[in-house]
Amino acid sequence: MDDQQQHGPLAGFTVGVTAARRADELGALLQRRGAAVLHAPALRIVPLADDAELLTATRELVERAPDTVVATTAIGFRGWLEAADGWGYGERLHERLAGARVLARGPKVKGAVRAAGLTEQWSPASDSMAEVLDRLLAQDPADRRIALQLHGEPLPGFVEALRAAGADVVVVPVYRWEPPADLHPLDRLVDAVAARTLDAVTFTSAPAAASLLTRAEGRGLRDEVLAALRDGVLAACVGPVTAGPLEARGIPVVRPERFRLGPLVQAVCRELPARCRPLPVAGRQVEVRGHAAVVDGELRPVPPAGMALLRVLARRPGWVVSRADLLRALPGAGRDEHAVETAMARLRAALGAPELIQTVVKRGYRLAVAPADVPAAR
Repeated sequence: MDDQQQHGPLAGFTVGVTAARRADELGALLQRRGAAVLHAPALRIVPLADDAELLTATRELVERAPDTVVATTAIGFRGWLEAADGWGYGERLHERLAGARVLARGPKVKGAVRAAGLTEQWSPASDSMAEVLDRLLAQDPADRRIALQLHGEPLPGFVEALRAAGADVVVVPVYRWEPPADLHPLDRLVDAVAARTLDAVTFTSAPAAASLLTRAEGRGLRDEVLAALRDGVLAACVGPVTAGPLEARGIPVVRPERFRLGPLVQAVCRELPARCRPLPVAGRQVEVRGHAAVVDGELRPVPPAGMALLRVLARRPGWVVSRADLLRALPGAGRDEHAVETAMARLRAALGAPELIQTVVKRGYRLAVAPADVPAAR
């Protein structure tokens, strides 16, 4: 049996989940593939069903029908119709929408439109609001009434561009994004990214990505978090819109071709194991993962202190690493080199093969890699 089939492609890795919606589904998909999951919603959705601005926009569109309706999120579109029902405008709003040209930003929105008994005329291939704007401007929106269902974050330039082209734009604010009511889980996630104890973080919305970066900056950890996400902690985004706030900060992202949770998880399953180069150590194959090692296909969980030592040794396989250098790698070890010996003993026990790590008297420790297998120094 292939070792990835045996223990899952994400076994030994820890993945952060920032989603507010469908977090359980995403977490379950990752866990079924072996990952340990740290869930910390980076935002919360605040419905505006009783909001005066939403009521005013609904009345305006009932009184004067729109020519075009832009639906941007499934939850927002459904929430709008439900709120209209509660105010007694449900049937009349449905009639107005049925007579308009409906643009759905993506497949999930398309499903919500059809579930409401309506039909979309067009949907972009990219889920991108920029593509929606290009489409609207190309069709000469002058003197046309356009209802724009907002998706919880500002759309800088979108409304302005349409109004500059002569359109009458009615914005429909169905909900807004706000920081989570309990910030402790998000703070733990930020700390884990900064400390590089996470292997990947998943993002399913641009506001979640922006919220994590904003929280890191507010806690004085901006530089550490940016450095980790640029090199070490994988940022995995469901699509290009979600990736926007990260890419604007120079953070490389991995994203699937299809903007869904399943393909997002598949992308993480491909990328994380590919980052771990198997090493020939003492006649065995060793792969160093986030919180475990794979020894000849067998997953071996390792305590945090042991993983810190193993990572240092694996960076220069076959080279001797001094106790002083290993001590610096230990979290909170102070100045006592005895801590290195204790952590090393536990590491060897966890690996189940003490011969993988050799003690070099009066010098330090090394992975038992044959000289011919040691990569040339750069």
